[in-house]
Amino acid sequence: MTDRFTLELIKGALNAARREMEALIARTAMSPFIREKKDFFTAFLNPKGELVVSTSLTLAGNLVDAILETYPAETMRYGDLYWYNDCYGTGGAVSHLPDMVFVSPVFHEGRLIAFAEAWGHLWDIGGSVPGSISPHATTVFQEGIMIPPVRVVHEGVENEEVVRIFTRNSRFPEMQKGDLKAIMAACRLGETRLTEAVARYGVDAFEQACETMITQSEQALCAQIERRIPDGDYSFRDRIDSDAVTDRSYFVDVTLRKQAGNVEADFSASDQQATGPINFLMDDSVPKFMLGLYLTMDEPGIGMNGGFERAIDRIVTRPGSVVSPRFPAPLGLRSHTMIRVTTAMFGALAQAMGGDASAASCVYVLYYLRGKNADGSEPLCIEGLAVGFGARVFADGIDAVYYVAQENYPIEFAEMEFGVEIERFGIHRDSGGAGRWRGGCGIVRDVRVLSDEAVLGIRLDNCLQPAFGVKGGLCGAPGRITLNPGTAEERELATMSDGNALKKGDLVRIVTSGGGGWGSPFDRPAEDVLGDVLDGFVGIERARADYGVVIEGETVNEVATQALRAAAPRPTEMFHRHTPYHAADDRHD
Repeated sequence: MTDRFTLELIKGALNAARREMEALIARTAMSPFIREKKDFFTAFLNPKGELVVSTSLTLAGNLVDAILETYPAETMRYGDLYWYNDCYGTGGAVSHLPDMVFVSPVFHEGRLIAFAEAWGHLWDIGGSVPGSISPHATTVFQEGIMIPPVRVVHEGVENEEVVRIFTRNSRFPEMQKGDLKAIMAACRLGETRLTEAVARYGVDAFEQACETMITQSEQALCAQIERRIPDGDYSFRDRIDSDAVTDRSYFVDVTLRKQAGNVEADFSASDQQATGPINFLMDDSVPKFMLGLYLTMDEPGIGMNGGFERAIDRIVTRPGSVVSPRFPAPLGLRSHTMIRVTTAMFGALAQAMGGDASAASCVYVLYYLRGKNADGSEPLCIEGLAVGFGARVFADGIDAVYYVAQENYPIEFAEMEFGVEIERFGIHRDSGGAGRWRGGCGIVRDVRVLSDEAVLGIRLDNCLQPAFGVKGGLCGAPGRITLNPGTAEERELATMSDGNALKKGDLVRIVTSGGGGWGSPFDRPAEDVLGDVLDGFVGIERARADYGVVIEGETVNEVATQALRAAAPRPTEMFHRHTPYHAADDRHD
């Protein structure tokens, strides 16, 4: 048994190595999504493919099994490197085609002891449109080239033919070559650091430490489930606005069951698979990681790894549903459904734990601006925009955040790279759901088109189905997209759409949605509401209407506030799903 000090040293060495892999990717990749947005993932796995150390990003399936089906462990050699992005062929190990996965086996004296893994979201992998992802895709074949598990490097020799085939299918081949080299180099670096750790501490100590890390996470999650979730069935349903191809909404339905120590999450009642690309080929590990990360977030030294998978007995899905689509359903916008898996799980947890679960967060926004100029140049802008996250049971939701592990583009970078002008970037006031803890606010971004002509694709969710509030908290406010606001040409664009024709000088205003609130708004201290007003997150009118706080100038009228709060009915429902949209004052930045 590895002693506790050696365990912590090995755990630190693995986490340091993983961060070093990330730094290598960030500093050497070429595409904006990887270099600036940090849309990549690194991890170490044991020989069975169980996660040992990773980025805390729940969008990960079994990254090794699909490789082992084609390349058994006994055929692997030192210097090998494996590559794939085939979602269906790997059972959801990767969930949409732009995420390219690379896995390197790690050996000690000829024995397989681990895997080093890295993936990144590539800028363009072919498909029907530049950037590969279109909200109007109706088949995965429109979303780019599919790479089944292949051995791209064998005993240190690269299979250049495979790389040439792939880059030939991209509109940005040189950029893709740079990204591939960065991710492959990260795997090699991870392999090197693991072998150094084994040399330092010994192979037995290394393998025991990896197993102990997994066991610690398993035991921590099991203890939290036993302590916090009573036996019973807890069901919740959340909806996606649309699939961008049809007008109908789609729902994710989960029943969390706990009985005599056994836990399962049943998604079989979820809606049928979508015509458009919101389908999510969900690996069983995803809801397990979601549950594990939430319930153990206060546990020191506990990381996301295969222990969470061991702790949950069963995940149930129905083939042909939106969380288990049949080939070749499109998958490009799977995050819309993946986020609803998270919020549905939180809804079930809220019922199980008396409301002690986070309110709903919004789906992060992406827009695709495909330009065309008279000189023949065709600039491509793919930009992710921040939204509001749901309030927590102990704190406000996070304002203006783009997903959990990634970053917003700096304005200067976007203007330099994409042929656009960012004229405004500010908080979407009043978008965070009111509550004892306020939901996070979305943002307002004005984008001026500088290309001679352009086509806009957009995915903005939580507009018809706002992010719900919990335990008396109100739901967040929806977003919207306006073309040429304040002019005679002003018009609203569909929030899930593609093919919107634009011309030089057009202004696109994108207003993103806010997260749900937690707890009664009347329990929020009046001074906190005043701070929100002064900071631009809440308007004076909504402070009065939603929080019962009367603000005059820059102070709280205590007498009027006490009277207003005493007379107002307190919210009693567990969930608040819909509220009339209150247009924020868009002049505020």
